[in-house]
Amino acid sequence: MLEHVTTLRKKINALIVFRVIFVTLLLGASFLFKGYEEFINLKLLSYLIISLYIVTIIYSLLIKKVKNLVIFAYAQLIIDVFFGMFLIYITGGIESWFSFTLILTVISSSIVLNKRAGYVISTVSSILYGTFINFQYYGVIHFNIGMTAEKNYLYNVFVHIISFYLTAYLSGYLSSRLEKAEQKIEEKDINLRDLEFFNKEVIENLPSGLFTTDTDGNVLIFNRAAEKITGVDRISIVGKKIDSVLPFFKFPFLEGRKEEQMLINDTQRIIGLNICALRSINEVDDRGFIVIFQDLTEFKRLEAEMKQKEKWATIGELSSNIAHEIKNPLASLRGSIEILKEDTVVGPYKDKLMDIALNEMDRLDKIITDFLIYSRPSQLEVKRFNLHELLDDTLELFKSSEQKKGYVTVKKNYNGILEINADPQKMRQVFWNLALNAIEAMPEGGELIVSTRNMGDKIGISFRDSGIGIKEDDLEKIFYPFYTTKDYGTGLGLAIAYKIIEEHKGRMNVDSGPGLGTTFEIILPRTDGKK
Repeated sequence: MLEHVTTLRKKINALIVFRVIFVTLLLGASFLFKGYEEFINLKLLSYLIISLYIVTIIYSLLIKKVKNLVIFAYAQLIIDVFFGMFLIYITGGIESWFSFTLILTVISSSIVLNKRAGYVISTVSSILYGTFINFQYYGVIHFNIGMTAEKNYLYNVFVHIISFYLTAYLSGYLSSRLEKAEQKIEEKDINLRDLEFFNKEVIENLPSGLFTTDTDGNVLIFNRAAEKITGVDRISIVGKKIDSVLPFFKFPFLEGRKEEQMLINDTQRIIGLNICALRSINEVDDRGFIVIFQDLTEFKRLEAEMKQKEKWATIGELSSNIAHEIKNPLASLRGSIEILKEDTVVGPYKDKLMDIALNEMDRLDKIITDFLIYSRPSQLEVKRFNLHELLDDTLELFKSSEQKKGYVTVKKNYNGILEINADPQKMRQVFWNLALNAIEAMPEGGELIVSTRNMGDKIGISFRDSGIGIKEDDLEKIFYPFYTTKDYGTGLGLAIAYKIIEEHKGRMNVDSGPGLGTTFEIILPRTDGKK
């Protein structure tokens, strides 16, 4: 509302200025070029000019005091119509060439107020002009000019009235269009200002340091967090080349993420950088770089502490599991040896105790061997081999072993011929452990499906069983060493398989649910260069 009043006041001021210019230039020029000799009454013309200057001064004094500017504008425009009619009167009536001043007043009304005001002033001008011309025709007002035919009077009145209304329509239309355009521009300008303010506030309140450069490395934006991290004031760096003020930001930049050790305020800090190109809207032209960075020193320290704690916790849990696994066979072994030492048993019972002792020794040996395989780093003996042949050999050996319990069918679903570079012995151990895990999950029998698939730059190998499945709570623990839900076994089979796959830069996924079976999938990178 306040903005509308301000705009209207500016338009009224413009109308006042235009009136002064018009009176001064147009009517003053008539005297300058001796055009006043054509006027009928020079004295009245002088009074008119003086009156116009006086009312203009009055308007200028009142404009800051008047509250209703619309009525004030209407009053000025109607008075201008009367002044125009007086000018027409003193310059020859129907033959006056100053009738265009009424059209100027109509145009002014549409511009200063609106389309409706244009029609109002057109109506007032039409009534006054028509009445005046009728008075002239019927002799109420006398002029020293020859009589004009009646049809000329009617034509003159008709043309002027049509001109007034056409002018009101056109000027009102153009004025309303202009006003709407101004409103849209103003709204867009406000939106742009709000967006600019919002962007500035967002950039300034980012917790990460941010700066942008042009293609030459000159700094364009340097936010508050960047000042805090680097200890450099933006005034001293904006407009300058980044590496001239902060040498550890080496220009030209390479896009991507990286971490660097930087000396800031005589303190070694770890800074994480994310660099990307600053492109135009059409994403064709590069305009510079955007660099977002963070001080990761404290985070890295906390991460190191956390890893250290996790390491000790893992060692503690592993030690506890080892002790638990060793304790049971040791107890059985101790009991058997103590009885044998007393030499109070004979015959078959003595042989049974010896078998128990030997079995527990074998069990201890397996626990230690498996643990050494899991914990001891070993060099991969990478060879190129046919994946399907290795799977066939492993499954065939598995079928004839003691591990197969119940009725289990093995189905193969291979994809073409796949050759990979890997350690065949370790991969055989992985396949054996996965097959063993699947068979043990199907004590009443079922189906084991072994599949392979070519994934372009990767190879997928899956073992899917129709067994009892794995509980959700156990899924995240199945690859932990010594974790098992069975009454037998060391709990190292899947842990060893997982570690071997990691050594081959691959990954192992598991999908399972109670009663839904289990699928273990191995994803290995192709290293043979084929796709």
